[in-house]
Amino acid sequence: MKSSPPVLDALDKRIVDLLTVDARVSNRQIAAQLGVTEGTIRGRISRLEEGGAIRLTAVTNVAFSGAPKVVLIGILAQHGELRAVSQKIAAMPEIRALIVMLGRFDILAVGLFDALEDVIEVANNRILALPGVRHVETSVAVKTLKYDFRAAKITRRTGSARPRGTAPKD
Repeated sequence: MKSSPPVLDALDKRIVDLLTVDARVSNRQIAAQLGVTEGTIRGRISRLEEGGAIRLTAVTNVAFSGAPKVVLIGILAQHGELRAVSQKIAAMPEIRALIVMLGRFDILAVGLFDALEDVIEVANNRILALPGVRHVETSVAVKTLKYDFRAAKITRRTGSARPRGTAPKD
């Protein structure tokens, strides 16, 4: 059972910064660099993981995963339908990130697709068909010049895990 999300203090933030650069760094190395005991680091990392503030995981470079297409799908929702539409789109296994926006679109969905036919199936046949969706605009990345996996991990779904997170309120 997860505890409530921890409040990150300065030491927590410094630990996270070091783990972001190299998640395989030892607790002893972190402790030496930050001037605290190894037990302090071990306890802090455990608390951050249990509270859901961090998750240590391997990130695959998209360039090595069979050339999937990174697709951004901008969605306009009818007034009052943002929450319902967001929940339905977030439940789609192809969608790896879902962001509520201010600006041109109400929602931005990000996914990885093997073929353009798969993009059409999701964007046109499933998302556009949802009640409350007014417009869908799809953009396919042609070349990724910079991708910082520390900011956003977008990978293919594996297993039967359900999407995490909650949908925003209208």
